[in-house]
Amino acid sequence: MAIKVRDYEVRLTRNKEERRQVRQLRYDVFVEEEGAGATEEQKALREEYDAFDRYAEYLAVFHNGKIVGTYRIIDRNAAEKMGSFYTESEFNISKIKKYNGNIAEMSRACVDKAYRDNALVMRMLWAGLGEYVVRRKIALLFGVASWVGTKSVESAQAISYLYYNHLSPLKLRATVLSENFAEGVNPNLSRMNILPREFVDENDARHQMTPLIKGYLRLGATFGKGVFIDKKFNSYDVFVMIQTKNIDAAYQKHFLGRENALEDLEEKDGALKTMGKIMLLPVTGSFKMFRALFEFLLREDAADAEYIDDSKENEEEQE
Repeated sequence: MAIKVRDYEVRLTRNKEERRQVRQLRYDVFVEEEGAGATEEQKALREEYDAFDRYAEYLAVFHNGKIVGTYRIIDRNAAEKMGSFYTESEFNISKIKKYNGNIAEMSRACVDKAYRDNALVMRMLWAGLGEYVVRRKIALLFGVASWVGTKSVESAQAISYLYYNHLSPLKLRATVLSENFAEGVNPNLSRMNILPREFVDENDARHQMTPLIKGYLRLGATFGKGVFIDKKFNSYDVFVMIQTKNIDAAYQKHFLGRENALEDLEEKDGALKTMGKIMLLPVTGSFKMFRALFEFLLREDAADAEYIDDSKENEEEQE
């Protein structure tokens, strides 16, 4: 499904040219702005990519045909083709991979610099991700959330706050692979409890968080144990996981009609249990739920939203 708001649209990319534009946006943000490393080939193409892009899906926000925001999504099938998920280079996610429900990894989230003051772009990315979760019946979303730089102490309040208040349950907790740090990076920098609990101030912590991490917290996200120092990408990362059954009650109430609508979404007998009656309707019968979700996420722009089933158009373009 594509979602349109005036001259903006969010959907999965459909062809090689759109995928190329996504990688170019990522190059502008991660390499040019944030100092991530790039090969000579990437510099010549002005594209940021790795081996996982071969099988990944790209969620993109378009403005007048230009891609201005994106997420990379890798589901279990894509990961099996690659032999792993991207995050496995930084965190041990063996517990998550054993989960019997549908899982998907989100990564490489970014917005064009000229559009960052436009809250609509990020809202549309959230709406597109929400539509993907509902349509694919994803029980677990996970990935890494990052700060620019390699000095995690600069975000000591935020990281310590996450450690003391929002660690994932043990049965699903990812743990950092400090042995994968680049040569010369001190493994002790993987600690999350940088500050003693009594020194952590919630207001200061939230001030140090990126908008994306704040958004994940509002959705009820939990975090793995440890910080990964990604010297090559000039970032330090924490592992984030969202169990869709635990999405914040306020969100559930708005787009599913009741606060505990997703409480039954869990693994059982190798398959999903109920996801709330409305979530198990055929796609063609769940439009009311989709619309309610988008109205909540898009807020004041919801009145201008159009919802388009682009599955046939997508199939035609890929032929």
